[in-house]
Formats: sequence, C-alpha cells, structure tokens
Amino acid sequence: MDEQLIQAVTELNEKRVIQLVKEELKIGRDPDDLRQLIEAGMKKVGEIYEQGGYFIGDLIMAGVIYKEVLKTEGMTPPKSKAKNKAKIVVGTVEGDLHDIGKDIFICMLEASGFKVYDLGCDVPKERFIEKIKEVRPEIVGLSGIITPSLAAMREIVEALEAEGLRRQLKIIIGGHAVSQDASLMIGADHFTKSASEGVAQCEQWYKERMSAVERA
Repeated sequence: MDEQLIQAVTELNEKRVIQLVKEELKIGRDPDDLRQLIEAGMKKVGEIYEQGGYFIGDLIMAGVIYKEVLKTEGMTPPKSKAKNKAKIVVGTVEGDLHDIGKDIFICMLEASGFKVYDLGCDVPKERFIEKIKEVRPEIVGLSGIITPSLAAMREIVEALEAEGLRRQLKIIIGGHAVSQDASLMIGADHFTKSASEGVAQCEQWYKERMSAVERA
C-alpha cells in the first residue's frame, strides 16, 4: 500500500489518496507513517517539476491534496498538552503568493503547541521586522515556492542583522525553492521541504533552549 499511496500523490490523484488514507486508518495505521508517505509523494512531484514534467500549479495541487488529507478524521496531528512552547513568526516572502505549504506547516506547529503568528503571503521585509520586534519570537519561518523568493529571504535576514535581531532568532526556510546552498546563501539556520521535518527541527530548538535555561 505504501507505494500505492506515494504513487497516488505523485499522480495528483486526490480521490485515490483520500481513499487509501481512510482505508489505512481503519486498520490502525499510524497517521505519522501516512503523513511521511504523502510527503514522499510530494517530493517526487517536486522532482518531476524540476525535470520539466510538472508546472507550478502541480506543486500547488500536491499541497492542496496534503491539506485535504489533514482534514480527514484521524490525520490531524494530536494537540500537544504543552501550550505556547515558543513563539514563531511565519510568512510567505514578498513576491510569492503561495501559502499552502506554509499553512500545512502552521497547522502542524500549532498542534505541537507552538504559538504561531501567521503574516500571510507576499510579506515585505518591513512587516517581518515589525512583527518580530512586537512579539519577540524565538523562531522565524520564511516560505517560498518560486526561485525569486530566495533573494527576498536573504533581504529579510540582512534586515534582521541590521536591526540587531538576528542573534536571538532561529531561522527556518521552507518551500520548493529552498536547498542547502540556498540556505547558506540566505544565512538561515535550517531548510526543509517537509512540514513534518520542519516541525521536528523547531521541536529540537525548543528542547535545546529549555535545556540551556535549566543549566543557567
């Protein structure tokens, strides 16, 4: 079944994906396993896009399918008992109007107990700076699906450095456009194309922060 689910996502067959997910949930399959399989399918969609076989709209459709899966009973991550673990400001950077990946990330962050401030999409660097000064988050998430988003992400990091805010923050970037090289260029602390992996990284930062507080 695993390969069938990955293939259904790769083919952007929403009806088949939902059907398979429901069937697996009925027999007791761990929702975390199913989310990982869906993200594996989304990764393949991204690879096909890079090879010229899919278009931006297809990347967006893969995200739509994931959002629909999360609406399926039993697939939304269980709410963490810990509330407001850390504050996270998240937004899709200026020039990019795509927010599906960001919304999936936020859904999973909130379920994990983080306090999320969603700035929406097409967000200029000035708005990020304003919100960061206002709420003083521990983490900032920058999202972008198109290549020009990388330059906008770098401008935000440079603005944070100029304002003296960079040291106190962890910065995670996400979306199809990001890569290890892009992360280094931008000056981010971490990059991801997986919502689950991104949340896991935020959890790790939170644990490290709490451990440092306990040692102090």
